[in-house]
Amino acid sequence: MALDTWRANAREFSFGGKRIRYWTAGEGEPLLLIHGFPTASWDWHKVWQPLAARYRLIACDMLGFGYSAKPRRHTYSLIEQADLQQALLAELGIGGAIHVLAHDYGDSVAQELLARHCEGRITLASCVFLNGGLFPETHHPVRVQKLLLGPFGFLLGRLFSRRTLGATFGRVFGAQTQPSDAELDDYWRLIAEGNGPAVMHRLIRYMPERVAQRERWVAAMQRGDVPMRVIDGAADPISGAHMVARYRELIPAPDTVLLEGIGHYPQVEAPERVLEHYFAFRQGLHGR
Repeated sequence: MALDTWRANAREFSFGGKRIRYWTAGEGEPLLLIHGFPTASWDWHKVWQPLAARYRLIACDMLGFGYSAKPRRHTYSLIEQADLQQALLAELGIGGAIHVLAHDYGDSVAQELLARHCEGRITLASCVFLNGGLFPETHHPVRVQKLLLGPFGFLLGRLFSRRTLGATFGRVFGAQTQPSDAELDDYWRLIAEGNGPAVMHRLIRYMPERVAQRERWVAAMQRGDVPMRVIDGAADPISGAHMVARYRELIPAPDTVLLEGIGHYPQVEAPERVLEHYFAFRQGLHGR
């Protein structure tokens, strides 16, 4: 789906007085899609229509991302982004058990929702993670992320450019699945919208927040009452095969899929394979 078409289909609602853009499609059991950093919900465009043929899809550009509001002096947090996801479900009148498919930054938001499931604050039917920093000890941030988190991160944000994005994505995508120039142009449009680079140093605070929440989130994953699967691009230097190895150590009866040669964005690099393994996971739930 072309980015302009995607944008034209956006709807919006207000969250804490700030404009949030969101998308829905399909019918059936609700499936909440949660995107990563630094991009937006358009990350799902290659799997959107096949998923919509089976499920009721809900996805938003989280606060500070894509076509949603990007307040300059806001204190962004994963906890608030989880609040946003629940507010969107309430806006749409969706109750009951929710399936979740998440990626990257969105994995952390999903982990917070899992913890809330354990606390009786939301009901999750399943949760599937694509590449993301599920455990701080296995997260290997790229140089730009480290610099954004430093004392001069605000300056780096202002200097972040289409060229910087291309260089960074070139390192985290698989060697044979690199994004095209046109795709990079579209990703840059999403990031640059509303002067997004000016808030990147604020959004990046999710990394220390992951450390603070680690024990609570991992405990929720270890409970095992929500079916989970990891579908992971093995070649990802940030959260690839090494992250899956740690997942297998920590999570009882781990359900994991490694996609060889695929990098950090499996839903973009290998959408057919992601769909295959996601549909198989969902089919398996019916036998439980």
